[in-house]
Amino acid sequence: MNPDVDDVDVPDSAKLIETIQVGGVITGLVILSITWFAVRLITAALERSGTRFAHRRLLLNQIATLLRFFLYIGGIAIAVGASINLSREVILALTGTVAVTIGFALKDLAASVLAGVTLIVDRPFQVGDRVKFDAFYGEVTSMGLRSVRMITLDNHVVTIPNNKFLTEAVASANHGRLDMLIPVEFFISSAQDIAIARRIVEECITSNRYVFLGKPWCVVTSQVLSDVATVRLVAKAYVLDVKYEAQYATTLTERVLAAFREKHIVLPGEPG
Repeated sequence: MNPDVDDVDVPDSAKLIETIQVGGVITGLVILSITWFAVRLITAALERSGTRFAHRRLLLNQIATLLRFFLYIGGIAIAVGASINLSREVILALTGTVAVTIGFALKDLAASVLAGVTLIVDRPFQVGDRVKFDAFYGEVTSMGLRSVRMITLDNHVVTIPNNKFLTEAVASANHGRLDMLIPVEFFISSAQDIAIARRIVEECITSNRYVFLGKPWCVVTSQVLSDVATVRLVAKAYVLDVKYEAQYATTLTERVLAAFREKHIVLPGEPG
């Protein structure tokens, strides 16, 4: 007697074909390609707009980060839905598989993705911020699903997993603003005329092309205890845009040191 049709075992390959739709896989790949192209197009457009409208640069960078994040999440979800036949049995199987995978093989990646969501919501820093993390200091250029990228003042690109920011301290110098307070230190011998030296630093600050005088600035004077009697002058002023940090510090230092030589202000260790 012939067995019923329902009792016939379906080969695993046939089950796989039923679960993974061949035509859907192609559709999924097309969706992923469109998503990738849309992300690149939107990011490039917002970067060009940020260059054109400098006062909105940080806001546009933050919008680009959010759009990139949600476009990738949405594109992956739609591509998976188009590629896989989501029957009840398949959903249960995928749930178990995903749980095991996240728990073991991809635990670090899953932690970074969840940490990325936390960074987007909590916002300890934003794209465009000057951030100090561990031994690195630079501008945050992107916040992705897995990692944060920053470019240092030496033009090195540093990639840091998102989950690192949940367990270690991170300092943001401007926290979403274009302007940023930059301290620049100068040292003179304690035998020099401190009032003249202070006035030189103040004049060099106010005449600097990169300084933002719309916020308070000052010169802080203190004594440094060392083998040589030294006075430290710290110029604290805001720069117009964080991207001018190096230019501001360089031009200020050059002008102050030149003025010191002109006024015969002796630096520590120099003959009086």
